[in-house]
Amino acid sequence: MSEQRSKADNVNWQGFSTKAVHAGYEPDPLTGAVNVPIYASSTFAQDGVGGMRNGFEYARTGNPTRRPLEANLAALESGSYGRAFSSGMAATDCLLRSVLRPGDHLVIPDDAYGGTFRLIDKVFTQWGIEYTPAPVSDVDAVRAAMRPNTKLVWVETPTNPLLNIGDIELLAEVAHEGNAKIVVDNTFASPYLQQPLQLGADVALHSTTKYIGGHSDVVGGALVCNDEELDHAFAFLQNGSGGVPGPFDAFLTLRGIKTLALRMERHSDNAEKVVELLDGHPAVASVIYPGLVSHPSHKIAAKQMRRFGGMISVRLKGGKAAALDLCSRTEIFTLAESLGGVESLIEFPGAMTHASTAGSALEVPDDLVRLSVGIEDASDLVGDIEQALS
Repeated sequence: MSEQRSKADNVNWQGFSTKAVHAGYEPDPLTGAVNVPIYASSTFAQDGVGGMRNGFEYARTGNPTRRPLEANLAALESGSYGRAFSSGMAATDCLLRSVLRPGDHLVIPDDAYGGTFRLIDKVFTQWGIEYTPAPVSDVDAVRAAMRPNTKLVWVETPTNPLLNIGDIELLAEVAHEGNAKIVVDNTFASPYLQQPLQLGADVALHSTTKYIGGHSDVVGGALVCNDEELDHAFAFLQNGSGGVPGPFDAFLTLRGIKTLALRMERHSDNAEKVVELLDGHPAVASVIYPGLVSHPSHKIAAKQMRRFGGMISVRLKGGKAAALDLCSRTEIFTLAESLGGVESLIEFPGAMTHASTAGSALEVPDDLVRLSVGIEDASDLVGDIEQALS
């Protein structure tokens, strides 16, 4: 296997938007192409046996379009090594198999993403892995969930879909005291709003399908770390299992990254306007948004996040029927799974993204609606929710 460490080469740049636009790639020396070319080649000519050009031999192992993406992702997370995958779940699977062995234990959020829970609960338990759910917002509960054989603490912050907040610095201390690694799924925040590696995390994980790609047109995942040995483990499985993005996927993700800072500001602006409508609305039982002072972990979110993002969860006074009715009545908010795109989405997690948690300790409330607030005009989004609730 050729060496494909994807070490970020522009980490000295300080400005996030500058990194987003430039890190990992310089204009092509042959043609002057400002954007990364799409290298649609499955294999690469060698100058004699083993004489690889710039380390490329076979596209599963490494591709000249994917390499800049991996370096860019590392730079955005202030990490040294980045790995891109064909999906967020491919990245999740690679991480779990790189860190855990039969007989090991991990701690997961008690409101984790349904796909993460399904993979651990239905697949990795068959491999002899044990897990314990714990609220990421309660450091003592996470500490109590640790065992002598705990090798990994899995954190989402904000969590999906209940938007709980974990104090990354304190959770990292708990994990490391127990000789475990800590991974932070940073999908909801994006590297623009939060950088877990700088707060003590060992790995930052992303579904790049969401805010990083940002346009609902490409599926992908990423792992970023500062540990060379851990990165080599990721590289081995990335190549050996083959869950890699194609060159066009890498190109689309890089294109999305260039506007990440701009989009996250607009997502946050619009979400705050929607929250203003929802908070105190007679049809609403509660609004869950880290930017609200009433959120139980608002101070922690304010400490470790640049802003509070575009995700809102809301519970309806009318219960499940009201939640389903809201999902059916919006006109601009599209009823669909996923999140983080430029268009606003609405979903009913209990029967959609989190259906796999039904009947478990992670089951989500049946009066819950999740909003992914896009970059449309805020007045239109507010008006759409207002008419759907009326």
